Amino acid sequence: MAQDAKNETRSVPIRVPAQEAQRKARGALSHVPGRFESVAREAYDDGWTIADEPAAPLETTITEERVKTLIQRNQSPDLPFELSVNPYRGCEHGCVYCYARPAHAYLELSPGLDFESRLFAKVNAAEVLRAEIGRRSYVCSPISIGANTDCYQPAERRYRITRQLIAVLAGCEHPLTMVTKSALVERDLDLLGPMGRANLAKVFVTVTTLDRTLARRLEPRAPAPQRRLETIRALAAAGVPVGVMVAPVIPGLNDKSIEESLEAAAAAGATMAGYQMLRLPNELKELFREWLDQHVPMRAAHVMSLVRQLRGGRDNDPRFGTRMTGTGNFADLIAQRFEIACRRFRLNGDNRGQVARRALDCERFRRPDPAGQMALF
Repeated sequence: MAQDAKNETRSVPIRVPAQEAQRKARGALSHVPGRFESVAREAYDDGWTIADEPAAPLETTITEERVKTLIQRNQSPDLPFELSVNPYRGCEHGCVYCYARPAHAYLELSPGLDFESRLFAKVNAAEVLRAEIGRRSYVCSPISIGANTDCYQPAERRYRITRQLIAVLAGCEHPLTMVTKSALVERDLDLLGPMGRANLAKVFVTVTTLDRTLARRLEPRAPAPQRRLETIRALAAAGVPVGVMVAPVIPGLNDKSIEESLEAAAAAGATMAGYQMLRLPNELKELFREWLDQHVPMRAAHVMSLVRQLRGGRDNDPRFGTRMTGTGNFADLIAQRFEIACRRFRLNGDNRGQVARRALDCERFRRPDPAGQMALF
């Protein structure tokens, strides 16, 4: 017994594949283990399983949490903002390529199916934001809402946390930016419209591809590409400076549609544009390979070969300065195509684009009372 105890081995976490019913309308194909897990999860048939019994669909659960801090400070030179807030952890859109997936490992949850089905809502976010920007030491800088996960994911219909955050910022004329795939942003045009016209807000809408079939597989619970174009049109009509993000560019998969995405967005009213190359940090590389093998098996090896060309022979390159754009001939070609298309469709460079890209106004910021109380006189 003593010898057995001395020689005991530590379990190695393994991937647990999801059943077909659980994968329906989900991006990930398994509960890939997080890098901090110390226990294993393994599927086991105990003989009681009925072969013809359908698997239960994977339900979304949302945990309400109260946070002590909200504003995060960005130190990356690759990102165009200094401050950000995230109303939710996890994202039900289920985009298989999402670079935020590995963050779920810190919660001892899977960056795979857990990321898109076990969510957390920061129900006191507006209260904490008001307190943080009300401090005398706070220096105003545009706040990016939802920089990690989509601030207008389906849970927002119920919790309305993003709307509460916008209301706090609008009330003290604090500038904000956001990137979203969701048409739900149209609900808040009564707040975003006046802010946009006052140079206090900008919104980018992500259009990964106009191919509906590919979009459904990549982003199973996000709105269809054509619906996102309608959202761009609605934002522009309301006076909100609006741009399009072609992100991520996945070589060998959606890179061929960069020009048509930019053209359609410009026609809908976008005046700005940006792009990012596919990033595969930590567990995401396993999830993405799994997705390729399932959905595009004949192209899987070619796509990963191109990804490694962009990343110096590796699956991922986390270095500042190159992680968003990649390096090498293919990266240079994408950059040139994007720049030419932007000039062609008058994005970023014409008068409208130059006005839209100007810095947001931080001079109008009025510090709120941290307690949220109105002035007596």
